[in-house]
Amino acid sequence: MTPAGIEPDWYGTGFPHIWLPYTQMKTAAPPLAVARTHGSRIVLADGRELVDGIASWWTACHGYNNPHIRAAVARQLEIMPHVMLGGLVHEAALTLAKRLAGLLPGDLTRVFFSDSGSVAVEVALKMATQYWLNQGVRSRTTFVAFKGGYHGDTIAVMAVSDPEESMHALFSGLLPKHHVIDLPQDDASIAAFDQFLSQKADTLAGMVVEPLVQGAGGMLFHNAEVLRRLRAAADRYGLLLICDEIFTGFGRTGAMFACETAGIVPDIMTLSKALTGGTMALAATVARAKIFDAFWSDDPAQALMHGPTYMANALACAAANASLDLFEREPRLAQVAAMAKALASGLAPCRDFKGVKDVRVLGAIGVVELAHMGDLDALKRRFVEAGVWLRPFNNIVYLTPALNIGPEDLAKLTGAVVEVLTAI
Repeated sequence: MTPAGIEPDWYGTGFPHIWLPYTQMKTAAPPLAVARTHGSRIVLADGRELVDGIASWWTACHGYNNPHIRAAVARQLEIMPHVMLGGLVHEAALTLAKRLAGLLPGDLTRVFFSDSGSVAVEVALKMATQYWLNQGVRSRTTFVAFKGGYHGDTIAVMAVSDPEESMHALFSGLLPKHHVIDLPQDDASIAAFDQFLSQKADTLAGMVVEPLVQGAGGMLFHNAEVLRRLRAAADRYGLLLICDEIFTGFGRTGAMFACETAGIVPDIMTLSKALTGGTMALAATVARAKIFDAFWSDDPAQALMHGPTYMANALACAAANASLDLFEREPRLAQVAAMAKALASGLAPCRDFKGVKDVRVLGAIGVVELAHMGDLDALKRRFVEAGVWLRPFNNIVYLTPALNIGPEDLAKLTGAVVEVLTAI
């Protein structure tokens, strides 16, 4: 049965022109055609309805079609959908920058907008490198990143992601050379980390890390002490610390921003994904005062020469401001705390399954790590048959639903994971 208002055959003629992400187009099954969304639900063009367990790659933190965000975007559309930020500015961008500066820890007060997470990290790397160049230091041009890390798919950020990550391994000989090492978590890795910095610090512009959770690299958790160790090392060796909060920001780990759990202030933070509540593409690279001050000069050559065409898009900024309204008005972090308990109890039966290596939960993130994934496409089909939308990868089945998902929908998600993994 086709939902009202949807042409019955628009999805039945194949997809001869679109090129899909992370997909071998020759062998992949056709994608599921979506007619509409609401709350935590995806309604397919054939009438089936799925509970979304990953909130469209963690973006739809308030669920789909939130009326407050939708109304804010509609109002902005009537006034001005977009205007270039070169030589011009608008109220939605100024308000959003001010609100982010007030929300973020410490003196993270200068907000540079872009339109995707990968670009936000690229800007952070460029910003950190030029920070040193503007001070006449030309030797600090490389970065420390960490195994298991993932920062995006463009060239510069692939170079600071785990080189063994299968999506990027093909390009290993083409990427800029940086240093990807183990996170300092135990005695051996802490000693290796300290030794590395003592030898290489004068060539390093900074460090880049996903705080508390390395997302697409395998949903790998580390504790807050690791972040405090990185902050202390950055201070000791004069490095800039970049926290990539594109996945972890806006409540996902249980705090508004993951770095707050460790009580640290990075020198640069990157934000995207849930920034607009999953409504529009927007990203931000936020710098501390000392970073901005290094660009404050009478010399035009010391300006940050970067400017995405759609940076600070007015519609996206309106959506982001409305999303921040919801964090202020509604008990999102309390909902995350309750979700963490529900995820832990709902996924607990998986611990007894023979093929399960680990079950872990942090905030609104639930992970079942398998010893071996098997037929990934078949697993995805089983989840759809169970009425849920999940996208397992490598050996990971994970849940990152909307922060305000209802208890029945959350129970359906955890129940589907248990049911499907029991069957395999």
